[in-house]
Amino acid sequence: MKLTIGHLYPDLLNLYGDRGNIQCLSRRLQWRGIEAEVRPFFAGERVDFSRLDLVLLGGGSDREQELVCRQLGEIRQDFRSYVEDGGVVLAVCGGYQILGDYYRTAKKEIPGLGILPLYTEWEPGRLVGNIILDSPLSLAPVVGFENHGGRTYIGEGTPFGRVLLGYGNTKTSGNEGMMYRHVIGTYLHGPLLPKNPEICDYLLERALERRFGGVWKLKKLSDKLERWANSSIVGRYCDRGYVWRERVRRRLPF
Repeated sequence: MKLTIGHLYPDLLNLYGDRGNIQCLSRRLQWRGIEAEVRPFFAGERVDFSRLDLVLLGGGSDREQELVCRQLGEIRQDFRSYVEDGGVVLAVCGGYQILGDYYRTAKKEIPGLGILPLYTEWEPGRLVGNIILDSPLSLAPVVGFENHGGRTYIGEGTPFGRVLLGYGNTKTSGNEGMMYRHVIGTYLHGPLLPKNPEICDYLLERALERRFGGVWKLKKLSDKLERWANSSIVGRYCDRGYVWRERVRRRLPF
């Protein structure tokens, strides 16, 4: 039994510890006796989505994002078909912006892939710092780090989570990221998955269901270090009482 993880353009989109996300996905499969194959696609290579069970699209500078958009634009319909067929995608920071309609910088408008109904506008003043979310995909708070100049507007789309600490999509919306089918777009890096194992397992379970059918619930791992890393961030940067009150108010398990 094997899953194939596609890492798109690691030579261009490599600013935010995306290899840590790849390692987390691979190891959590291997620890459960499932083979993981990581297939990187470098600049100039055509991506064959039919071979992939999970796709990671990382972050880069505006220049690198534009280069990637040009390359993926040539196979936009293949990517869209993969998503609509239940393909699993984690898109981080610049990768998240690329999936939308466009990213307008201070100097130009970079067309996106139009796969997610969102757009991004640059504004002066970067949104930088630790961030903590309530997400329906995780019983524990989701933690990470954000560093982006773009403000992403998702309209009626479903956010990845609600901001308890930090800025999120626009600084004022109170929401962060976007979910569509089995796609998660987010500004959270650091990398994201090692400190949020429930999110990692959610992605893996969806990929296993698509590949092998049925309903998958991966066996539990110890996750002692992962839980410690997560809770230490919550304890350091966000009042635990506030997080607890918010989760009780929204009837969310802690």
